[in-house]
Amino acid sequence: MIKKILLAVAVAFPMFAAAQAPKFGVVNTQSVMEALPDSKQVEEQILAASKKYEDEFAKLQEEMNKAVQEFQALGADTPETIKQRRQQEIQDLYQKSEQFRQTATQDLQRQHEQLMAPVVQKVTNAINSVGKEQGMTFIFEQAMPLYVGTDVTDITPMVKTSLGLK
Repeated sequence: MIKKILLAVAVAFPMFAAAQAPKFGVVNTQSVMEALPDSKQVEEQILAASKKYEDEFAKLQEEMNKAVQEFQALGADTPETIKQRRQQEIQDLYQKSEQFRQTATQDLQRQHEQLMAPVVQKVTNAINSVGKEQGMTFIFEQAMPLYVGTDVTDITPMVKTSLGLK
């Protein structure tokens, strides 16, 4: 009798284990993000802001170039104190333009993060939804797989469908 019970358990255990096997999925979030119209709108807004910063930076560069030309045009008979003041003005303009460039870069990064946050959340929600629907145990980013077996499901198309994309 005990042998029959052990035999039944031994036969049923692999089937039970197979039914409980984890399901793995991969997703290419970059392709999903690129396909979203929201991402394209964010990129357009960032490009517009970047253009404004570039125009302002060009004005600063022009101002600095003008100061350099004026300094170079000073005659040999120009007093040393005037030359030193002009050199200081050029250094100040250079520092001002570098500070502006750094601030603009930081501001553009901050804007990009703020504008993309809802888009990233939307994609994350879609991935979570598909994962739950498909009974996934883990979903990994597809960008750097070293090996993908046959038991791994690419859920990228399902996520795109969930977001209403083709």
